[in-house]
Amino acid sequence: MKPSAIRPILSVFSILAMFTSLESQIPNSGLRIKISDSRCMTFGDAQCPKHDARSTNPEPRKSWIPLFEGESTAGWRSACGSSFPGTGWVIREGALTVLAADKPDGPRGGDIVTLERFSDFDLRFEFRITEGANSGVKYFVQENLPNAQGAAIGLEYQILDDDRNEDAVAGKNGNHSNASLYDLIPARGKQNRPVGEWNSARILVRGGHIEHWLNGSKVVRCERASAEFRRLVSESKYRIYPGFGEWEDGHILLQDHGGEVSFRNMRIRRL
Repeated sequence: MKPSAIRPILSVFSILAMFTSLESQIPNSGLRIKISDSRCMTFGDAQCPKHDARSTNPEPRKSWIPLFEGESTAGWRSACGSSFPGTGWVIREGALTVLAADKPDGPRGGDIVTLERFSDFDLRFEFRITEGANSGVKYFVQENLPNAQGAAIGLEYQILDDDRNEDAVAGKNGNHSNASLYDLIPARGKQNRPVGEWNSARILVRGGHIEHWLNGSKVVRCERASAEFRRLVSESKYRIYPGFGEWEDGHILLQDHGGEVSFRNMRIRRL
């Protein structure tokens, strides 16, 4: 058989090899072709050389980093502090819970942040609220900014009891409601689960692109550093922070806002 006649057959075998091992005899040629996988094709009794996956996969899939695995607060500290709060946060039944304050102005544990900083990432977690609760997950968090008065500042995935907390109707067009990009963009098309049930959440950041997800639905998307984003910032409480939301990286923060909220299965993947 001429080499030109073999080429179409080899193309078919190459496609099939993506799914299964293949060994075949080309009719009337006396030539046996064995394809063990999509990377190797042998003729006759030739052996396929050992394959080093690193040579064809220079960027292996990045693994998930657990931020809270259900047993330890390692990897977290107080915002603008050096150690984890001694009160206000507890681990119970595999969840990290910020406790409600005894009084509206009573002592609290305060916000906590990751020790590490993150840039492009895919963050997944679950949260459960109590009646009237208010909290949030902030990202690109910066500490000790001028005008911050000791607070840690960043973009915020709002967590709120929309039915019972008055903050749900504050702001503009619902941009203080659950899963919103707080004070900037309201969450749309969301399905809140009842108080006491777990919600699944996702924050995706790739370059300037941001997405918020709630219970399997994308509810916020925007491009930070865009003209529209900067306009929204200029009309928000964040206007006093130059370059707000456009920092290269920052911490992840869990907010203590006085109500009881629990978090679990929190993990992040760098992109």
